[in-house]
Amino acid sequence: MLLTFGCAGQERKTENYTFKEGSYSGTGKWYMGREIAHVMGAGGMPWLDRPERESEERVSLLLKNLDLQKTDVVADIGAGSGYHVFRMAPKVRDGKVFAVDLQVEMLEELRERKRKGNFTNVEVIQGTEESVNLPPGSVDKILMVDVYHEFSYPVEMLASMYAALKPGGKIYLIEYRKEDPKVPIKELHKMSEAQAIAEYEANGFTYETNISNLPWQHCLVFVRE
Repeated sequence: MLLTFGCAGQERKTENYTFKEGSYSGTGKWYMGREIAHVMGAGGMPWLDRPERESEERVSLLLKNLDLQKTDVVADIGAGSGYHVFRMAPKVRDGKVFAVDLQVEMLEELRERKRKGNFTNVEVIQGTEESVNLPPGSVDKILMVDVYHEFSYPVEMLASMYAALKPGGKIYLIEYRKEDPKVPIKELHKMSEAQAIAEYEANGFTYETNISNLPWQHCLVFVRE
C-alpha cells in the first residue's frame, strides 16, 4: 500500500482507489478522480416508485432504447424495488431478468413483487460490493439506472459484469447528466459522459453511443467485445 501526503492533508492510495477528504454526502473514496457516493438505502423506495417518475425520466423511452428481444437475458444491477425489472419482464417473456441487489430489504421487496405478479422469468440475486454473482457468459444486456456512481468497488464490479456478459453483450449505463446544472440531483449523484467513458474503457469495455433522448439522464452504451 502506497501512502502519499499533500497540502490538503493525508491521502491514502491502494491499487485502484484513493482515500481522502471529500464532500459531505460522499464516501471519501475516489476512483479516477471521481468521489464515490453513498448508497441509497431502503428508505428511498418511495422515491424510486414515485408516480411522476415516468414524466420526469421517460422510463418507457429508456426501455425502448434497450431494444429488448423476447429471448433476451437481461440483468438489472442495483435493481432496488424492481421499478424497471417488472417493466422489462413481459418484454423478454422467453428470456429472463436477473434482479440483482445488495440490500436485504430491497431483495425482500423484489421477491414479494415477483410473487404477487407471478413473474416466472424474474430471478432475484443477492450481489456483493464486488460481484454481481451471475453465471459467466449468461447475459445479453445489463441495465444500471442511477446506481453505478454508488459502487464501492467499481473496478471489481465492472470485471464481474464483463464476465457475466456474453461476447457482444452490452451495458446500458443510465446516470444523471453532470453537464446539465438544471438536472435537480445532487452533484455527487451525477456523472459526466467523459468520466463514464474513461472508467469503462479503462476496464475493457468499448464505448458505442450515448442515446441522448432522456430528459435528465445519459443513456450510455458499452460493449463487451
